[in-house]
Amino acid sequence: MSGSRDYATSRKRAVEALIDEGILKHENVIAAMMKVPREEFLSSEARQFAYVDSPISIGFGQTTSALHMTAMFCEYGELSVGQRVMEVGGGCGYMSAVYAEVVAPLTEPKDRWGHVWSAEIIPELAEVGRKHLARLGFSERVTFVCKDASGGFEGEERFDVIIVTSAAPTVPAPLIDQLKPEGTLVIPVGEPHVYQELLRIRRKIDGTLSHEELGGVAFVPMRGKHGWTK
Repeated sequence: MSGSRDYATSRKRAVEALIDEGILKHENVIAAMMKVPREEFLSSEARQFAYVDSPISIGFGQTTSALHMTAMFCEYGELSVGQRVMEVGGGCGYMSAVYAEVVAPLTEPKDRWGHVWSAEIIPELAEVGRKHLARLGFSERVTFVCKDASGGFEGEERFDVIIVTSAAPTVPAPLIDQLKPEGTLVIPVGEPHVYQELLRIRRKIDGTLSHEELGGVAFVPMRGKHGWTK
């Protein structure tokens, strides 16, 4: 694969396949995944695999999630324009960019934009992700920082959606605390290096929580205070 035209064609085919599989359903998510160039977040060696629907190594023992998982996080999180989104595990920045294209699309006036707060715990990878997002014009819509966000984003208000892209031992209570009423947390929970359960937790208006099991997934283990120590 070489040249932007080839990548654009491959991107279109990959998104159409996710639509055909029933994974991608909402036009706002489809538009975001059609627009964000995954290849631009990958190393020169990995770019040829940009639109293969599988996790891709981004260095430092980490991967960026498969395309279908990016779509599922958007769909299960029910992302929409104007929302405040927290991402725990920003990686190379690709998924942060997709979320930003849903909650703060350039087709909307800035006063309707939401925002994405993304945290990556590995300093070198956080610098890579931040540079990708800045180079591609996402800095106004994504705050990308190096920190342990397994316990939430201190100093920030509550979020409409929290997405965790690594497997936690249990659901961290501080993440629940940072959900707005009617907010949604999507998180994989379970043992590292095996399949985990993807959970969706919603905070109802009265403060009570609902839990849904969305199926088996495989993610790298969460690091940090509320992550795995083994």
